[in-house]
Amino acid sequence: MPATPAKPLPAATRIRAAAAELFYRLGIRAVGVDEIVSHAGVTKPSLYRSFSSKDELAACYLRDYEALFWQRFEAAVAAHPGDPRAQLAAFLRPLGARAVADGYRGCGLTNAAVEYPAPEHPARLVSEAHKRELRRRLRAMAAEMGASDPAALGDGLLLLIEGAYVSGQLFGAGGPAVRVAENADRLVGAYLRGG
Repeated sequence: MPATPAKPLPAATRIRAAAAELFYRLGIRAVGVDEIVSHAGVTKPSLYRSFSSKDELAACYLRDYEALFWQRFEAAVAAHPGDPRAQLAAFLRPLGARAVADGYRGCGLTNAAVEYPAPEHPARLVSEAHKRELRRRLRAMAAEMGASDPAALGDGLLLLIEGAYVSGQLFGAGGPAVRVAENADRLVGAYLRGG
């Protein structure tokens, strides 16, 4: 019996995949709707049936990006129950490796916040909410570790993570982002000693 051809992916799925690849690689503002539909192999009406605007598509891309971020974060937490220091290291080691790999463009959520400074833009709203939640979680982890100043340690860890995103784009292989886990652990150690 001949194999039946695979059913093509729905247009919305192809649009999301094309937008994710293009938005991450080139930036959201730099990519037009024509480029997205061409890359996805669909028509403009197909895009607008699924997404009310490019801005809504950008917000969808960022929600998808955020979901992948939290999957990685939660996997690191689950791998080391009750040990937030080990959880943090398990999250940051792969981040450091990704940040120095070819084609790395930083954090899509951070990039979107830079591209869209207007506080009411849908992409900005997704990015800001994500960064606030990450800050909250890092501060909670710092408190669970017994840091002398959990808020300051959590904020320091957030700054290291954001620095890895940017320096990875600037320096690539051999850059400082590869040491984000090591530097985070040293920072944690300083706050656990009370200094």
